[in-house]
Amino acid sequence: MYKIRVPRAPARAALVTGASRGIGAALAAALPRSTSLLLAGRDKAALARVAQAQRHEGRRVEIITADLATTEDCSSVVDAAAAFEIDLLIANAGKGDYGAFLDVGRAAHRETIDVNVTAAVELIHALTPGMLARARSSGQRAGLMTIASTAAFVPVPRLAIYAASKAFLLSFTEALTAELAGDPIDVLCVCPGATRTAFGTRAGWQGGDVPGAMQAERVAAAALSALGVRRTLVIDPLPAPLLAPIALARALCATALHVGGTAVTAGSRPVKRRAE
Repeated sequence: MYKIRVPRAPARAALVTGASRGIGAALAAALPRSTSLLLAGRDKAALARVAQAQRHEGRRVEIITADLATTEDCSSVVDAAAAFEIDLLIANAGKGDYGAFLDVGRAAHRETIDVNVTAAVELIHALTPGMLARARSSGQRAGLMTIASTAAFVPVPRLAIYAASKAFLLSFTEALTAELAGDPIDVLCVCPGATRTAFGTRAGWQGGDVPGAMQAERVAAAALSALGVRRTLVIDPLPAPLLAPIALARALCATALHVGGTAVTAGSRPVKRRAE
């Protein structure tokens, strides 16, 4: 389950959401220079700076300013990525608000769910069929990466909605990995621990960087190295020894449930995959 079927070729074209700073910007920088980049984010000026840093040696880099909490902008990113003919989708965009559940406004909670859950699902559902078709045509495997968190494994008071949204993303990606096991695509859910980004400040955390917080570049390098090797990657020196076996058990469970469900379905009637 953790071995590469065939060596991964570098992605030809990648979409990175939440690419204006933090882990998203680090992922854009860490991708091979041969990979064309489509960078999406809400901060146009910051995106432009990231793009400019990556425009060298003829590398193709495009940006799309989008708020993934809105249906219209999410659709715009889908259209841009389809035209870009991506073979790697990195669903990195995320947000959260620090504070007691009842003290944070409903609109803020809704926006967290829209960005962390709804947008990720919509992008993956819309773009994966095209990536699979191109992978079958080219003979090279596509890639799909979601960025969750170690918070996905536990309930986190004062970050209740954020942690729950990351738990959804982890469970969803694990199930999707099992469903797509026979297709030419490598799927990975990355669960980093505390990372030195602007997330905490934007979320309302006033305590500065958590002691031992990792650099975003470390997370990006580990994530790209694990694509095609692992299904779930926990990046944090403290909880990793505890959470990694849990992640493995969850992956095995997802595979068993999928295989069992497929056998039951095959014994009754075929289910067609709907294309939209």
